[in-house]
Amino acid sequence: MAIQEKDYGALTPRKIVKELSRFIIGQDDAKKMVAIAIRNRWRRLRVPNDFKKEISPNNIIMIGPTGVGKTEIARRLAELIKAPFVKVEATKYTEVGYVGRNVESMIRDLMESGISLVKMEMMQKVRKKAEQDVSRILLKELYPQVIEDEENETFIKLREMLFEGKFDDREVEVEIEETTTPPMFGVIGAGFESGMDLGDLDLPEPIKNLFPKKKKRKKMKVGDARKLLLEKASEKYIDQTKLREEAKERVEESGIVFIDEFDKIVGSDTTSGPDVSRSGVQRDLLPIVEGTTVATKYGPVKTDHILFIAAGAFTKHSPSDLIPELQGRFPIRVELSPLGEKEFYRILTETETSLLRQYEALFATEGVSLKFTDGAIKKIAHYANLANERMEDLGARRLQTIMAKILEDHLFEVPDIDVKEITINARTVESKLAKFIENEDLSRYII
Repeated sequence: MAIQEKDYGALTPRKIVKELSRFIIGQDDAKKMVAIAIRNRWRRLRVPNDFKKEISPNNIIMIGPTGVGKTEIARRLAELIKAPFVKVEATKYTEVGYVGRNVESMIRDLMESGISLVKMEMMQKVRKKAEQDVSRILLKELYPQVIEDEENETFIKLREMLFEGKFDDREVEVEIEETTTPPMFGVIGAGFESGMDLGDLDLPEPIKNLFPKKKKRKKMKVGDARKLLLEKASEKYIDQTKLREEAKERVEESGIVFIDEFDKIVGSDTTSGPDVSRSGVQRDLLPIVEGTTVATKYGPVKTDHILFIAAGAFTKHSPSDLIPELQGRFPIRVELSPLGEKEFYRILTETETSLLRQYEALFATEGVSLKFTDGAIKKIAHYANLANERMEDLGARRLQTIMAKILEDHLFEVPDIDVKEITINARTVESKLAKFIENEDLSRYII
C-alpha cells in the first residue's frame, strides 16, 4: 500500500504504525514518532496560510545500535507514502573548505530521488502508448513481412508474445542514440564539488541541441532492446517541465532525508584536527535543516519542510553534545531497543519479507521447495543472539550471516542435483553453526 501526500487523510498514525509493523518487529516508540511526524505534514497543508509557513517538521533523532531497524523504519515510511527518500552517511560530508562532499549535495540527491519517483509514475501512465511504439519497432525487425496494423490479428498476437517475453532470447538490431559532450565540459566540471558540476546543469534545449547526437545500430537481445526502447519511448510522452515541477513539489513537501552515523559528527573539545571538521559539518547542516534554498540542476529547492531523520548509536556521545542550534532542530528523540532471541524469532516468522521467505523464493526459482521447522527457526534465533552477545552486536543483520552459512551448500549444489524439497531442522542448524559459535576466534571470521 502506497499513499501520496494528498491522500494522507487515509493514513492515521495508528494505520502508519500498523503498516510499518508488517516489516519491522518492535520499536513501537520510533514507529509512533515517525507516524506523528507524517500526520503533522498532512495537518500543516490544511491550516490557514499564515500558520502553514510557520509550522516546521518534527525532525527526529533515533538512538540505538546497528541492525535494530532505524534505517528500515525510514525507508518503509518513504515507500508507504511515495515520498522522495535518500539515505546518507554523516561521515561522508566535510565542512566547506575541506576536500569531500558538502551537505547541500544531500538535497541534490533527494531531488534526483524525486525525479526518479515521479518519472516512474508518469512512465506508467504512458506505458501503453510506449509499448505500441516499441512493438512496431521490434516486430518490424523480427517479422518485416507482417503488416503494422492494430487490427491485424497476426500483429496483435506477435505483440502479445513480445511483451510476454517469448522473444527475449532472440537477437535484434536496433537504432540507438548517444549524445556526445565536448571534452572541455568534463575538464571544467572536474573542479566542482561532486554534488554539483557542469554535467549536472539543466541546460536549455537550444544549448543541448548544439551537442552532436550520434545514431548507430547495435545488436542486442530482444529483452534488453525492449527495456531500452520502452524507456526512450515513454520519455517521449513525458512533459519534462511538469516532471520537474511535480518532483520539486514532492521533495519540498514530503521529502525525507535519513542521516545515518549522526553521532560520528559530534566533535570533542579539541581545537584542531578532524573534530573541527565534524563541528563544521554540524554548522553547515544547520541552515539546511532550518530551511534554506539549495541550487540543483532542476532548479532551486527549498528545504523548509523536508523531514530529517538522524540516527546513530551515540555510545561515546549523546545528542546533547551536538551544537545547541542543531539540537533545537531535532526536537524529537527516540531510543530503539536492542534485539534479542525472541525478537529474532519474530523477525523470521512474522515479517512479510523475512529472510525465510526470501530464501524460499530463491529456491523456488530452481523448482525446489525450501522448508524450515519451528525448531530450526528457534535455533537460528538462538545462535544469532549468542553471536551478538559474544562479538559485536550487529542486530538483525546477524541473521543474514547465519542464514547464508546454513544454506551455502544447498545454494551451491541445488542446480545440479535432482531434489524437489529441502527441509532445514534444528539438527541441521546445530551441525552447521555449533563449531563456529563454540570457537570464538573462528566465529569472528565466519559469522
